[in-house]
Amino acid sequence: MPTIDELLGAHGLSGADVDHLHRLVADWQLLADLSFADLILFVPTGDDGFAAVAQMRPTTGPTAYQDDVVGSLATAAERPQLAVAALEQRICREGDPVWLDGVPVREEAIPVTRSGRLVAVVARDTNLAAARTPSRLEIAYLRSAAELAQMLAEGRWPHAGDGSDDGSGPRVGDGLVRLEADGTVSFASPNALSAYRRLGHRGDLVGLRLDQITAGLAATPAGPVDPSAARLADGRTAQTGEVETRDVVVQLRSIPLRPGGEHIGALVLVRDVTELRRRERQLIGKDATIREIHHRVKNNLQTVAALLRLQARRLAAPEARAALEESVRRVSSIAVVHETLSGTLDETVLFDDVADRICAMVLDVTAPAVAADIGPALELRRSGSFGHLPAEVATPLAMVVAELVQNAVEHGLAGRERGQVELTAERDRSRGLRVAVGDDGRGLPAGFEVDDSAGLGLQIVRTLVETELGGRLRLGERPGGGTLVTVEVALPETTQPG
Repeated sequence: MPTIDELLGAHGLSGADVDHLHRLVADWQLLADLSFADLILFVPTGDDGFAAVAQMRPTTGPTAYQDDVVGSLATAAERPQLAVAALEQRICREGDPVWLDGVPVREEAIPVTRSGRLVAVVARDTNLAAARTPSRLEIAYLRSAAELAQMLAEGRWPHAGDGSDDGSGPRVGDGLVRLEADGTVSFASPNALSAYRRLGHRGDLVGLRLDQITAGLAATPAGPVDPSAARLADGRTAQTGEVETRDVVVQLRSIPLRPGGEHIGALVLVRDVTELRRRERQLIGKDATIREIHHRVKNNLQTVAALLRLQARRLAAPEARAALEESVRRVSSIAVVHETLSGTLDETVLFDDVADRICAMVLDVTAPAVAADIGPALELRRSGSFGHLPAEVATPLAMVVAELVQNAVEHGLAGRERGQVELTAERDRSRGLRVAVGDDGRGLPAGFEVDDSAGLGLQIVRTLVETELGGRLRLGERPGGGTLVTVEVALPETTQPG
């Protein structure tokens, strides 16, 4: 199915008109729920016809459409209300109910204007099969829907920056309070009344000033009345915010009603978000705990590396000193990953930064006899991008990269006056991650087989790649001379490139 942008573009709409329709579609669940009706957004096609580009079903009543109608076309003869609303730029309610798939439906049309121009038409279709005697709630909903529809027809709703719903705010079914022009409550739904009672209000809300009630509930025992809470509930400005007491958090969204340009009252949507905020705080606490754990692990690993380094300096045997220095490098490579994880909100790391730090660390820790011989003529560079990797991949991969770069510098380039090591990373949707470390050194010994290698570093790499990462390790000649080591790893789906 084409997107709304594709459909609008196909019918010649662009720029500010498209932005206006996006704001409407982002917020029209409110109008559908208040109207107990389906909404269909139609745009003129230029040949006396209309194309459906968006659709919304009510959550407060039965739908009139079981199937989607987005992308369908309608003529003026098929939907005369659309033509009248577009031509006369007024809400068209004339016409008898029609039958759609055995369901009686009342059809209405609301023009969508911006700066005095017609942009689109909203069809409001109500399923009459469940019609019954209206209750106080339904009367309040329908009255509010009529005023909101009038504002839509006049181009007064929705507007940029008016607090339009982004999908996470309160809905009509969560709780609705209707305010008169002076801010007094004329209607409060049962859910809205329950939310205010959880905040601490006793009794009904009807006839009271909602801003005064809200400000009083939000005030601390020793503090003054909260002016921000009063502004949030006075209905004069469109805004969304929260009122919090010691144990309860209630979200409010205020929508001023100004049909004809005159302020006649407001709708205040009310939602109890206490449990949601409690869970968010728990998650924040868990995230902080996880980051603290990573920070402490990093500190402990750095302490271990420092102790090994001190011990290495006290040893006279070159082989023993070299073994401890290699252990320092391996421990430090793991510490780099935990240090990166301690600064993120999730369990993923941008491995490019980790790889760069590992390369710098390898050069610092590499035996002076190797690094000093090559000196400034040694070029170690990285190309490509690892992207974000989960911790379970980043930790073993950090050791793999450290070992491969170390081997390339220490063994591939040893005894040379100049040399080059390149670390390459490539993300691919089918193969996952491909990492290559190449050097322009002397190459592999004749008859070399990775399975027969006795080197500890290569054994560590092979074990990590095949066991921890579930990948594949390959060694071969580098084109142009030298050695090329390739590691291929299948990544989890959540880390695949988009």
